[in-house]
Amino acid sequence: MEKNYFFDGLDEKGLVYVKSISSVELPIDVQEEILDEQEPLFALHNSTGDRIAVVSGRDAAFVVARQNDLNPVSVH
Repeated sequence: MEKNYFFDGLDEKGLVYVKSISSVELPIDVQEEILDEQEPLFALHNSTGDRIAVVSGRDAAFVVARQNDLNPVSVH
């Protein structure tokens, strides 16, 4: 299912920051849902640092951002 969302806290360019995260950074209930996940997790953050999405794999993070008309950049 494809659905676009409105994300608060975006700058005028629609930049989102893609960052590798550990599952332990997520709430316990989310950790339980992703127990079988094999790929690394990546989060999308808005310009104020709020996490707006978590996906499996770096490529997927960029795809999700672009599908929602956002401009992803990597954070190292």
